[in-house]
Amino acid sequence: MLNPQDQPRERVLLLVDDETNILAALQRLFRPAGYRVLTANSGMAGLEQLANTPADVIISDQRMPGMLGVDFLRQAKVLYPDSIRIMLSGYTELQSVTAAVNEGAIFKFLTKPWDDELLRGQVAEAFRIKEIADDNARLNRELRVANEQLAVANRELERMVRDREEQIALDLASLRIARELLQYVPLPVLGVDDQGMVAFSNALAESVFQGRGELLGAMLAEVAPELAPDAKGVWPAAVEIKGVRYQLASHAMGNISASRGNVLVLIR
Repeated sequence: MLNPQDQPRERVLLLVDDETNILAALQRLFRPAGYRVLTANSGMAGLEQLANTPADVIISDQRMPGMLGVDFLRQAKVLYPDSIRIMLSGYTELQSVTAAVNEGAIFKFLTKPWDDELLRGQVAEAFRIKEIADDNARLNRELRVANEQLAVANRELERMVRDREEQIALDLASLRIARELLQYVPLPVLGVDDQGMVAFSNALAESVFQGRGELLGAMLAEVAPELAPDAKGVWPAAVEIKGVRYQLASHAMGNISASRGNVLVLIR
């Protein structure tokens, strides 16, 4: 299925001249090119045509009753600035034409009688310029939309990062409070991660295992092998440490938090 942008564009050409035979000759000249050709016999009629069907390229005579070609093209530029405007005239009123060219109201000035091949080539070039300008305008719109969407995504990402940082700060504060509270529990308490490493020990646990080296960061099986679970992952119900019997309470972490591992409590 073709993308709508890949479909051939309709090229609309407006011819404005007060001489019927000139309009007919121009229509015959451009009909084989496949343009949609509109005609008007005066500047006012040309503006009415543009109001109904905006044209990509406009060719206008200079001397017409009611409104000169330069005045018509000036108004066309104001109302339809994206159009490509060409003057085709047998009168070379250089002052008014030069002023219109300098203002950008006229893209090209061609004289009558015209050379068919030259005129066809100039009009084809005008359509190419118009289509390139349209493509650039479309790409600019798409780029602007993409930049706006990217800005929205960046703001959302910044908000998420900010929320995450705030949550981390809250979690750290909660962790510090929990660690401090566990220091005052009148029982030896150890925290072991899911790899078997000691991640927490309160003061009473340190005293129970005193002389075995640093508990924090050590593997439980090395510093307190009597507490380690068996091959099936079952924790012992009771242990003896330095001649003292303890009941071992093991609680798996993760029920109400994202923590993993176990909390071990020794009850004498």
